[in-house]
Amino acid sequence: MTPPTFACQHMPGVTVISVAGDLDTANADQLDAFISRARQQPGDHVVLDLSEVPLVGHSGLRVLLNVRALTRQHGGDLHLAALQESPTRLLNNTGAKPVLTVHHSVEQAILTALHASSSR
Repeated sequence: MTPPTFACQHMPGVTVISVAGDLDTANADQLDAFISRARQQPGDHVVLDLSEVPLVGHSGLRVLLNVRALTRQHGGDLHLAALQESPTRLLNNTGAKPVLTVHHSVEQAILTALHASSSR
């Protein structure tokens, strides 16, 4: 198990968070806390770069769904980008993929979030 690390970048109306490492029961709360601290406004769109996350467990998925719900309540959205095979499989197997906004690349997710943010 690889403990996660996080980095953050702010754009107008969008918070981009890069995650590296596994997201599971032992550390999903770290992701939740980091996202809460990193967002500038509750309604900011959140882009999660998951290109370096080989594993997302059910606890990690719960955090993603909760962040999506909270962000949408305030007018934003959660954008997941560049998922590896195992996290993609989890989203498909649990039925969560249609609920979450998933992009093939970080660039695509950022452009979509920036466009949505400027349309408000």
